[in-house]
Amino acid sequence: MPPRWPRKPDRRDPDYRRLDDRMNFAVHVGIFAACNSGFWFFRNLFYAEWEWVYWVTGIWLLILVAHAVYIFAIADYAPLTTQDSQNQSL
Repeated sequence: MPPRWPRKPDRRDPDYRRLDDRMNFAVHVGIFAACNSGFWFFRNLFYAEWEWVYWVTGIWLLILVAHAVYIFAIADYAPLTTQDSQNQSL
């Protein structure tokens, strides 16, 4: 069952921003898992010497960890002031 939002979605709502960021992170994790499992599957299937797979997986994993640190530790979900909401709409 898809998540339901009890009120009109608005980026100025801190709870909505938190949920939106976490859902974007979940999509990022899913794309990472799908692409990298495909890379490693075909690398092993063809006994290929794909050295680039190590680099792609490692760099993407570092980006994913940085994304997680930002979402779960750094992001500020305090209510936006009127001035902040005007700047965000630009």
